[in-house]
Amino acid sequence: MRVAVLGAGYAGLTVARRLERTLPQHVELVVVDDTGEHLLKHEIHRAIRHPGVAEDLRIPLDEVVERATVRRARVTAVDPEAGVATLDEDGDGGDEAEPQELRYDYAAVCLGAETDFYDLPGLAEHATPLSRLAHAREIRERFLEVCDEGGRVVVGGAGLSGIQVAGELAELASDEGATGRVEVRLVEKLDDVAPGFPEPFRRAIRDELTERDVRVRTDTAITEATDETIETEDGSIEYDQLVWTGGIRGPEALGDERSRVRADLRLGDGTFVVGDAARVVDREGEAVPASAQAAIREARVAARNVQHLVESEAGGRAGRHAGPSAFDPRLDQLDFEPLAWIVSVGDGAVAQVGPAVLRGGAARAAKATAGLGHLTTIGRLREAMAVAGEELD
Repeated sequence: MRVAVLGAGYAGLTVARRLERTLPQHVELVVVDDTGEHLLKHEIHRAIRHPGVAEDLRIPLDEVVERATVRRARVTAVDPEAGVATLDEDGDGGDEAEPQELRYDYAAVCLGAETDFYDLPGLAEHATPLSRLAHAREIRERFLEVCDEGGRVVVGGAGLSGIQVAGELAELASDEGATGRVEVRLVEKLDDVAPGFPEPFRRAIRDELTERDVRVRTDTAITEATDETIETEDGSIEYDQLVWTGGIRGPEALGDERSRVRADLRLGDGTFVVGDAARVVDREGEAVPASAQAAIREARVAARNVQHLVESEAGGRAGRHAGPSAFDPRLDQLDFEPLAWIVSVGDGAVAQVGPAVLRGGAARAAKATAGLGHLTTIGRLREAMAVAGEELD
């Protein structure tokens, strides 16, 4: 019997490490990832201002998994009904790449999400996203040029990622003595920053951005980008650098769609979709936001459910071939209530814990604690201290 974990982000690594402890020894466990590393994506924005932190954000998988086989390949397709993942082990999708099939009995698809440019003309060509460390380097290098020359940087999308990028750029401008020569503008199509989050949290974020001279423009939908301007329904905005954090789509392996799954996270007979690759609905029918904390909690449920099905099949009861149903009493259901919402804004931070909204040192401490939890769970104390030190300065 083979269990596959496709992707090794927050969800994938959590699933893999839990299954290492709970699956019978005769079950083969395979982890497939295109980089061979676990990336702390919630801290990538820090590498824009402090490139030295990048090394602490990359953790080789062979240092944090034990019995699982790590297979470095890009997952290009998943067939949940057949129990087959198609892999490109060349990694670049070139014509010479020979697709390989990985057959599995059970799988957790944890491939994360990709940046969605919504097919807006020129946007993908002219804007830099932030989903990899290479993007952080590119954003930093171009921004330093803008600091030397003077100009405007536009960050499209005022979700938590866009807020963090804008905050880092504003602080970097200050570090470079370019405050006043460089304008950082955050553009959002909805009516406020951090749309969908509680109003006190949004208000505190706005205050943090204002203190760092980040100009916020809401109710502004970008319709097109050229090499010098973004076009909106209200006119043109000139820019010298454009960063895009305005949305996500599903991975290529799932047809660029974020599959909708119920609280048991099951898609197909023996396949579970976990983390940002899915649109998850919890036990109460509430949509679960795409976030690191949600991915980790979903992963715990998915790992238990794979374990339940493996044990059922080993005991002669129906396993993957029973097919998904509206309710399977063997399977755990996700209950999601956020522990807190936390976002960095340059050297500041905002945290909402229950009804309380924190700023300053208390919020930075909450942010550092959140990062510590995941890293210590996977046994990476050195990186945990480095990330916490960066948060707490």
